[in-house]
Amino acid sequence: MNAALRIRTTAILAAFALALTGCFVSPGKFTSELVLEDGGAFSFTYDGEIFFLGLSDLAQMEATAEEFEADECYTDNYDVRDCTETELAEQRTEWDAGAQERIAKAQKEAEDMAKMMGGIDPTDPEAAEKLRELLLRHKGWERVEVKGNGVFDVRYVASGNLSHDFSFPVIEGFHAGTTFVEVILRDENTVRVNAPGYSTQDDANPMSAMMGGMMGLANLGSLGENAGNMPELPSMEGTFTIVTNGTIRANNTDEGSTTSPRGEVLTWEVDGSTQNAPTALIKLAN
Repeated sequence: MNAALRIRTTAILAAFALALTGCFVSPGKFTSELVLEDGGAFSFTYDGEIFFLGLSDLAQMEATAEEFEADECYTDNYDVRDCTETELAEQRTEWDAGAQERIAKAQKEAEDMAKMMGGIDPTDPEAAEKLRELLLRHKGWERVEVKGNGVFDVRYVASGNLSHDFSFPVIEGFHAGTTFVEVILRDENTVRVNAPGYSTQDDANPMSAMMGGMMGLANLGSLGENAGNMPELPSMEGTFTIVTNGTIRANNTDEGSTTSPRGEVLTWEVDGSTQNAPTALIKLAN
């Protein structure tokens, strides 16, 4: 197998492995804010891009890879050489023999993906529009626009009183995957905020780490004329802000909080190199 095809195959397998475990939603360019007030009132906004792996060109590459490409042949010294006509014929026969198995595998993967995407078939040409309509049926999704290649431009707003934990995004019928932001209530009006989706730390957001790696592979054009044919993937780049009039007990910002007329402000600038997920512990008054 040549270098370019190895890159493409590795990327496809990585994408589907993550997608089939639910790690297939990631931020793109965004701004996000969480406001926590004494008494438990809160508001949350997410404004920007969301990337759905299952609707991207990357997820469809397996279908385009269903064209026979001969493996490399080698000399006794393991140097690459031209394959003989007999060797090429044998490889083609083996490839043809596996056609039905590949078709069945692709159908099974599409069915599995649809189960995790609220019944939306990712191979359906109208899949992106159907997902847009699904999101707009959910309270809080004020704007959902299809940008293409699995990327949506959205605005999500939620507010109320923290009588229970809160997380974003939650989509009806979707397999539980990477959470961008979670607000967890503790005893004595203490709130833990974690934002695992706003980092590339492997155990926090494996999809973002995978995308960063594959974007690097896609740029290795010297490994083969097709190596640069990897689809362009969105990169995470954004700002997460917490504003509160409570007491900040802990946080992992670089420089701590600043004071504003709205209260104490914590700010994280995140991108594809961010390793530590934003986190804070805040005590709210009754």
